[in-house]
Amino acid sequence: MTQSKTKNFKITPFARQIETPLFKKQITVLQINLGRKCNLACTHCHVEASPKRTEELSPEVCQQLIELINRFPQIETVDLTGGAPEMNYGFKPLVEAARAKNKEVIVRSNLTIFFEPGYEDLPEYFARHKMRVVASLPCYLETNVDKQRGAGVYNKSVRAIQKLNQLGYGKNPNLIIDLVYNPTLPIDDNFTLTPNQQQLEKDYKTYLYEQFDIEFNHLFTITNIPIGRTKQYLQRRELHDTYLKFLENNFNRVTLPHLMCRNELSIDYLGNVYDCDFNQMEKVAATDSNQHKLTVAKLLKLENLDVINKIKTANYCYGCTAGTGSSCGGSLV
Repeated sequence: MTQSKTKNFKITPFARQIETPLFKKQITVLQINLGRKCNLACTHCHVEASPKRTEELSPEVCQQLIELINRFPQIETVDLTGGAPEMNYGFKPLVEAARAKNKEVIVRSNLTIFFEPGYEDLPEYFARHKMRVVASLPCYLETNVDKQRGAGVYNKSVRAIQKLNQLGYGKNPNLIIDLVYNPTLPIDDNFTLTPNQQQLEKDYKTYLYEQFDIEFNHLFTITNIPIGRTKQYLQRRELHDTYLKFLENNFNRVTLPHLMCRNELSIDYLGNVYDCDFNQMEKVAATDSNQHKLTVAKLLKLENLDVINKIKTANYCYGCTAGTGSSCGGSLV
């Protein structure tokens, strides 16, 4: 998709593209962004996390979230993200509250955190609580990973997965480790969608097993959504609008019923509620039927998780609906 083919095209507003609003289903997933603190500062990070960030969950909001987990049996999955979720306040209390209620707990780990002082116990902690590990490894080749995530990240990631394998991850059916692929950021307007997830998973498994004796469960392919550092990168190169148009041109209506925002609440470290993590980063707050913004405290007061009718959308939603679709769990179709 060349610039000359798209530069004069206007982006069709996503809301007009889908014609009818997206409606929430029953909430079963609670995704919590514990804060912006991270030991890495990846070039594609939509959260813009880094070691310099200090924002994190407060004790008050942490307690509200634990109450939410305890009170609503419909929550099946508690999905912890960041930053590096393990570095931010409330990580272990939330894990233990959710596991006490027999809920699936996902930790979105960058793996390199295992080698930071004070976090060496994490692999054993993950295994003890049977947490599902979803780990970023944007390529199975070292050069591409270190280019996106920093020098030495690939080797640390390999060592971390080997450690998790030793504990049973990727082998024991109760210890799941999934890897996440995302494309390198484009240097020109020769954009591509994510490769076929099933075939790329086979390539990852073959290479990582042959080279490092590594095993894992699933590979998720995730599209780069044009927000955060990705958006800034594209804007600096005057590629943002062209990239959005590329995503629009690959819009796939079949993905709509499977979008992660349909059955998920995204919570920020202040206790505010959003339809998804991307809306959270763009500060597009979820609202009730009276257009009042929602918080965890308000959900507790209402004694109801299902108070959102229509999902808030924006043009970056084309990233989730292009091609085979994209979500925190990979391809949608």
